[in-house]
Amino acid sequence: MTSLPTPEAYECEEATAAEPESVLLAGHDVPLGRYTTVRRLLPQRPRRMVGAWCFVDHFGPDDVRDRPGMQVPPHPHTGLQTVTWLAEGEILHRDSLGNAQTIVPGQLNLMTAGHGIAHSEQTPPEHPAVMHGLQLWVALPEEARHGAARFEHHAALPALREGDVTVTVVVGEIGSLRSPALVHTPLLGAEVLFHGPGRHRLPVDPSFETAVLVMSGAARVAGVPLSPGALLYLGEGRSELVMEADASARLFLLGGEPFEEPLVMWWNFVGRSHAEIVRARDDWMRDAGFDGGGHPATRFGMVGSCEEGPLPAPEMPTVRLKARDRHGRVQAG
Repeated sequence: MTSLPTPEAYECEEATAAEPESVLLAGHDVPLGRYTTVRRLLPQRPRRMVGAWCFVDHFGPDDVRDRPGMQVPPHPHTGLQTVTWLAEGEILHRDSLGNAQTIVPGQLNLMTAGHGIAHSEQTPPEHPAVMHGLQLWVALPEEARHGAARFEHHAALPALREGDVTVTVVVGEIGSLRSPALVHTPLLGAEVLFHGPGRHRLPVDPSFETAVLVMSGAARVAGVPLSPGALLYLGEGRSELVMEADASARLFLLGGEPFEEPLVMWWNFVGRSHAEIVRARDDWMRDAGFDGGGHPATRFGMVGSCEEGPLPAPEMPTVRLKARDRHGRVQAG
């Protein structure tokens, strides 16, 4: 899904105190491809993950009526699932399994990288005037991360309207509403849309970590004012969240059982060791033809019908990548 344009090091201090009840995390702008800038909300030093959610980008709303919109050439992924969710606009997904799927608001594209996949994401030449959405990654647990790649498109998702609030379950379940999306750890992703002023109590699993971001408008979540550009981390132990808005607003809820496996995240790869990331990078450079050997693609395959060539991987950092747990603590070994 989202391609990390440059490798980033997240050096985190050891956690020495109990988790705070809530933490407001300001995002930062990151260029994505040649035409798009996103606000990166995860990972951050104070908070690397929410459940298995390990990466969150919020883009737009951007006026793209006379612009190309999102243009991310073919690039690889390992060890994760990508989730694409649009509020406005249109994006064409192509991957090395041969899938070509346009996504529009209210629909879900879910790609499982497993051992390896390549894909591109591009706004079609004829497209709506505004582009606005989320791109997220889900870390795969050990038993699923070496599996075969897979792609799902869900044109309809379960939703409930109560008064002026509509809740759409994108991933996981809320009450009797369950998304058809296949995930590999207990997880929740839901859009909460206020059509006007309102107040809503949303049940959540107390064993989950939860976090909320505002895509548009403004709201109060658990009494904390929230506007676009930040992620409110709410920790574990809550059985419900009270959300309030004084006008129309669009929120997105993230939740999941705490993910205990240490991870190495670099460029577009999620792994467990430096050596594993090196292998993934080498395999991509071979599959994409950057090693000059002319070998047939094996691990990642190639994305067909895409005018732009594949992205080369950045050079590996001069320091050894270290696996970190969800608190940012370096793991031995």
